[in-house]
Amino acid sequence: MRDNRGMKPQTDSRSVSSSYRQEIEPVALPPGWVSVTPQAVDAADLHALLNRHEVVARGRSSTTRAVVDADLSAKGMQTHRHLVLRDEAARARGWATVHDRAAGRVLVSVVVDPGLDADTADKSADALFAWTAGESAHLALEHGLDVTQMDSGAFDEDARQKRWLARAGFTHTRTWLQMTRPVTPADADPSPELDPAVVVRRVSRAADGMPEQDDLITVHDVLEEAFTDHFNYHFEPFDEFCSRLREDPGHRWDHWWIAELVDDSAAAPSPAGVLLATASPGDGDAPGGSYVAYLGVLRSARGRGVARSLLNTVIVDAAERGRDRVGLEVDADSPTGAVDLYTSTGFRTSYITQSWHRDLPVGKTKSPDARADDL
Repeated sequence: MRDNRGMKPQTDSRSVSSSYRQEIEPVALPPGWVSVTPQAVDAADLHALLNRHEVVARGRSSTTRAVVDADLSAKGMQTHRHLVLRDEAARARGWATVHDRAAGRVLVSVVVDPGLDADTADKSADALFAWTAGESAHLALEHGLDVTQMDSGAFDEDARQKRWLARAGFTHTRTWLQMTRPVTPADADPSPELDPAVVVRRVSRAADGMPEQDDLITVHDVLEEAFTDHFNYHFEPFDEFCSRLREDPGHRWDHWWIAELVDDSAAAPSPAGVLLATASPGDGDAPGGSYVAYLGVLRSARGRGVARSLLNTVIVDAAERGRDRVGLEVDADSPTGAVDLYTSTGFRTSYITQSWHRDLPVGKTKSPDARADDL
């Protein structure tokens, strides 16, 4: 999902520079519009577009400029393909992104300016979704796949986005609760009710400040095993996993924790779960927050209080850092009872999002230059 906010018309040469690549035929766009591949200098424009979208679709904006900068950076462009629609006054009116996320899966985002009239918005959305299908097929062919999953989404109350997704062949597959827990200085005291057999520690660091390789492998292995029975699981290789998480502007190595079970009969503590968090900026001078990007517990260790101990750790850490909240996302139909756990720990739903999927057949006989109209 992306957002929007109003912008002044742009007339400088970078908006329509010859260095941009035309991706959609003009006949498929409103008169005078062009489609271009964005560059890093377009980040302010696109951040404004994202803000506008979220304010209308959700009631407030939360996407930071740093996230947009990361997506448009040289490193971000290695896994992201972008396309921007600019109107006759060179204003950014739509933005599509295809993220090569994991084997057989791409994340698709399409944002259209909420200030457009309905017909122009529909035409823009149709053109952008068609482009994402072509780029998704292109990536699948590069990976030697016959089919790929296009994974997109919408805010729960955004009827416009959901209508476009359905028209583009997507199906609503899951609902997600975006939850937040307030944090106060009193939360810096650990809960006395936690199981002493569960010990939580940060990922070990070497002398150069980088995490120990063995601990990183443990984190990856625990998450892969913990999520195999979760909705829409796709295996992600270790190197891709580490690289992707480090690209997040909120990434901090000291926000990665491993939970271990300490058994007197065991020779050494055994990994049971992990929690990876990121730092969330505050609004203006307001305190920042922490965000739980991953919380996974091995099936063999569930029911032992591992998840609760990890949650307590990130809450205490946020309080010690002077932050005012911890946020997370949870499957509304989680088979592990996660919603009840989070609610009992003080989390409340602030808004709801949806996942929409489309399984796109590709066929290895197609040319790698195939686009949506050929599929």
